[in-house]
Amino acid sequence: MKKIVILLFFCLSFVGSAQNEALFTKATTAYNEGDYEKAAEQYLKILENGEHSVAVYYNLGNTYYKMNKVAPSIYYYEKALLLNPNDTEIKSNLSYAQNMTLDAVEELPETGITKIYHKALALMSFDQWAYTAIICMFLFVLAYIAFYYMQYATQKRIAFISSLIALFLSICTAAMAYVQYADFNANQPAIVFSEEVSVKAEPNDRSSEAFKLHEGTKVNVLEELNNWKKVALADGKTGWLLNENIKLLKDF
Repeated sequence: MKKIVILLFFCLSFVGSAQNEALFTKATTAYNEGDYEKAAEQYLKILENGEHSVAVYYNLGNTYYKMNKVAPSIYYYEKALLLNPNDTEIKSNLSYAQNMTLDAVEELPETGITKIYHKALALMSFDQWAYTAIICMFLFVLAYIAFYYMQYATQKRIAFISSLIALFLSICTAAMAYVQYADFNANQPAIVFSEEVSVKAEPNDRSSEAFKLHEGTKVNVLEELNNWKKVALADGKTGWLLNENIKLLKDF
């Protein structure tokens, strides 16, 4: 019975994969023919089937950009970047889409050391840092075994130093993976989808307006109260808006 269930699972997985590939081909064909509405519809069906990939999100970003839909375009580019944060093509197209937004939000200035730290951290995703740590630990074990079995002093010295370097790199990369994973979980980015929204000083309609935001602007959700979310901008401004005005990026 268990073998039948496993076989059925693999058959369903194969059918689902084939269906998504067919949808992807139809969507790409529609995009190349200029039928962007149909292309978006087919790509969205892939997401409804539970398939989340850089290619689908990136192509959806391109599709909505062609339709001059600012918020969806930025939203799907940003989702693609979450899965592949170092892709220069996604970053380039995202910058084009961001040029269509009305809000000019300047990031808070960073010190030189902070900039270097963030650039180093962004070289890889947290899972890539973790894989690197595992590889370095494997190299440490190999070098240590080599040190144990080698006969000559020079060879032992080289193996010992190599093992220490590999161990040091393993510890550093594991720390980078942990820090980036913690940062990833701490941040809840979202994109404003309303054409214009009044951000309130407090989570109620009677509160005074802190500032306005427009579609496509990226915010970070700090906390939630009932159907209100407190958001922060890159320039440090904070305020409250209703849930319906934004879409969270980490919803997969």
